[in-house]
Amino acid sequence: MNPSFQELIKHKYPDLSRGQKKVAEFLVNFTEKGSLYTAGQIGKEAGVSETTVIRLAYALGLNGFSDLQELMRKEWLSSAESKEAASKPAADSAAEEKKPFSEWLSPVDEKELSEAADALIKSDQVYIAGFRESHTAAYWLYYKMNQLHNHVLLSFPTGFLLETLCNLTSASTVVVFSLPRYTKEALEVAQQAKKQGAKVIAITDRRLSPVGQVADITLLAGTTEHILSLLALSQIVISSMQKRDEKTAGKRQEHLEKLYAEQGIFLE
Repeated sequence: MNPSFQELIKHKYPDLSRGQKKVAEFLVNFTEKGSLYTAGQIGKEAGVSETTVIRLAYALGLNGFSDLQELMRKEWLSSAESKEAASKPAADSAAEEKKPFSEWLSPVDEKELSEAADALIKSDQVYIAGFRESHTAAYWLYYKMNQLHNHVLLSFPTGFLLETLCNLTSASTVVVFSLPRYTKEALEVAQQAKKQGAKVIAITDRRLSPVGQVADITLLAGTTEHILSLLALSQIVISSMQKRDEKTAGKRQEHLEKLYAEQGIFLE
């Protein structure tokens, strides 16, 4: 099976020149434009020469710019069809949860949101990693995820234990928060998770960030200057999981409420 445009870019990205990487970033973020623009127009938008755009096609192992554009068109059309066919629960939850956070949240890819929710629901265990400033959002997701899933683990604010990661399986899912300035720990967790065969979900600011290049699923946060962008996106993930697996989520919540009442955890 031939790799998709996104997969091809991810695979070849580390070996590209600086100019070619700029073009790759532009095409990944604006695939629709790449499908329609000339090489010269793409170069102008990406801030490089037309020649650099054409050289990117050859660097990707293609026969020329026309092959690159055809690959992008297929990806763009496939993505458009997938968005239309995305499950209603994911679409409903995204629309519902985005309202109060619209100024911090970038558009959510419904297809990837659906894939992320499904992966998390079906996982034998979920490991959530966030370091330094990102740990706040990682902890919040960890807390909420524990209300839905019975085996959720969390990294430390400044590192992680290999002994914990070695228990990951091909049925596990790892969520990695990674925003500028990117920490090496976030990338190391993602790479180790892939070695273990686990699925990696990146919550990051761009598809070709260090962790984005490794991830199976990439969810894009909005502004990187506000923690609320991470919390808003995390809430959308939780809401999507709840709506896709209402029965299991309801039973676990009911059990937790009994425990809360027995222990007198909450005042009201």
